[in-house]
Amino acid sequence: MHYSIGQLAALTGLPVKTIRFYSDEGVLPAPDRTPSGYRRYTEEHRAHLELVRTLREIGLDLATIRSLGHRRLKDVLALHLKVVETQIGALQRTRAVLRATLDKDDPAEEDLRRLHALGRVGKAEMARLLDAFIDEVGGNVAARREWLAGMREAMLPDLPEEPTTAQLDAWLELASLLADPGFQENLRTMSEDFWARPREDLDAWRRATATLLNEVAAALAAGIAPDSTEADPMLERVLELTGQSGEEMLRGFDEHDPRSERLWELVAIVRGMERPWPQAAAYAWIEQALRARL
Repeated sequence: MHYSIGQLAALTGLPVKTIRFYSDEGVLPAPDRTPSGYRRYTEEHRAHLELVRTLREIGLDLATIRSLGHRRLKDVLALHLKVVETQIGALQRTRAVLRATLDKDDPAEEDLRRLHALGRVGKAEMARLLDAFIDEVGGNVAARREWLAGMREAMLPDLPEEPTTAQLDAWLELASLLADPGFQENLRTMSEDFWARPREDLDAWRRATATLLNEVAAALAAGIAPDSTEADPMLERVLELTGQSGEEMLRGFDEHDPRSERLWELVAIVRGMERPWPQAAAYAWIEQALRARL
């Protein structure tokens, strides 16, 4: 069955002007035309027009609807759900900032800056920043890129629905740190020699590092101070596992970019974890133990 634009308007309840606009803008599939140039719409156009009207009513813009083409309704609604969830997340962050700001007797300009920045850095944007960070730091070394990709989940925290001011600030600082070209460059250049090792050496290093962190964590849990004589056997074990001398390991700490620890601190703050991050605490213990002896 075919319909004129007037008949289609009567069936759908939409103005002729709106249907013509949708047709001209590519939101509605182009109809055939009679020899005289009149548009001839089909049942498919009618169904598509009903879908367009529904999507407009739930908030999708015309550009998004046009890009959907002939996808299934389920796919369309799944996309809209993602949009809504993103909007909800942004509103929750805004609400948290407003509440924290209103609790102050004299809100400052920094509160407005925070509010503006959080509107731009949601979970999707943080994920994009982290992906770009992994790409830049990984460089052209496949093993390093693989290792960073494996760390992605741990490095990408979820901002709580009711974040504290500290969590909001940590979220923004984390975004800034991930986007810092200088930080990316430092991490990439400092690790070049390490990632140039043969793959079997890297696998052995991963196993040794896991053992090292577990054993140092046990020493921390036992309350062994890094500068105590009780720490000596543990430090010897650390040097054995790393295959380094104390001087070599301490030199590595001196050349290390402290922003690496800050990254994990920020992740811990956003997650609401007790600081410091367990791995950072273990390495801090090792550094303190070395400096107490060298």
